[in-house]
Amino acid sequence: MAQKLVECVPNFSEGRRPEVIDAIADAINSVPGVLLLNRHEDSDHNRSVLTFAGTPQGMIDAAFAAIAKAAEIIDMDAHQGLHPRLGAADVVPFVPLKGVTMDECVEMARTLGSRVGSELGIPVYLYQAAAARPDRVNLEDVRRGQYEGLKTAIQNDPERAPDFGPRKLGKAGAVIIGARNLLVAFNIFLTTDDVELARKIAAAVRYSSGGMRYVKALGLLVKGRAQVSMNFTDFKQTPIARVVEMIRREAMRYGVNIHHSELVGLMPIEALAEAAQWYLQLEDFDASRILETRLQGLSEIQKLE
Repeated sequence: MAQKLVECVPNFSEGRRPEVIDAIADAINSVPGVLLLNRHEDSDHNRSVLTFAGTPQGMIDAAFAAIAKAAEIIDMDAHQGLHPRLGAADVVPFVPLKGVTMDECVEMARTLGSRVGSELGIPVYLYQAAAARPDRVNLEDVRRGQYEGLKTAIQNDPERAPDFGPRKLGKAGAVIIGARNLLVAFNIFLTTDDVELARKIAAAVRYSSGGMRYVKALGLLVKGRAQVSMNFTDFKQTPIARVVEMIRREAMRYGVNIHHSELVGLMPIEALAEAAQWYLQLEDFDASRILETRLQGLSEIQKLE
């Protein structure tokens, strides 16, 4: 039977206290069949992203353990940061990697949501492929009003009732759980501290305001520089290199340029290969021309012998 692998990329509302993220990482690592792959902490956003992968049941248990630990040690009443958020464990997506369908990840999300709601007493909203309502597919729609706005709305507005758990926020806030395809989180820093400029450029590139399809973007001030913070929801349909060059051109209109870029979490090799092909102007190139890809195929053959 083929091995089943799922990725989970939860975002937590803490990026300034390493000991808090250590505790959440330890909770994930305590679950058999799960491997923590990456952690990214940002003090300006006051947010961390952990990436782990493993077998479906192990992933549900590890995600539950991480949410429970975050709820225990993060107080949303004291939280301040640049990034929109609803809770201590803000968003928890499952991503199919190998031998797993999107429908299976949807079922995982709903199983986890039910557990979190009933056992931890935390309101849960389902999003993306796991959404129970069409108005909750997009993450930004679910986050509307953020933690502070949801405090009252969850009790008074029937449209903001959670999918699981109580209609009341505790200090852990709410958690958004779902299933989605691979996503690339990619930020570009500009040679200016003008955050309004970053917001104009973000508006120009994001799909919701007339820009590139499969791109979500915000303009923020991070580490003293204007930043265009992006999520590529389908890097195959909208290549990263194309958007980078669009940002460069938009920035040059205002007399600034790109200072550097930043990857949040992990990126598929296919996305890097596409960027290399674009910038190097390679003809007839695909991932099969990458040495490590070919060696991986050799190792799979050896396993069968």
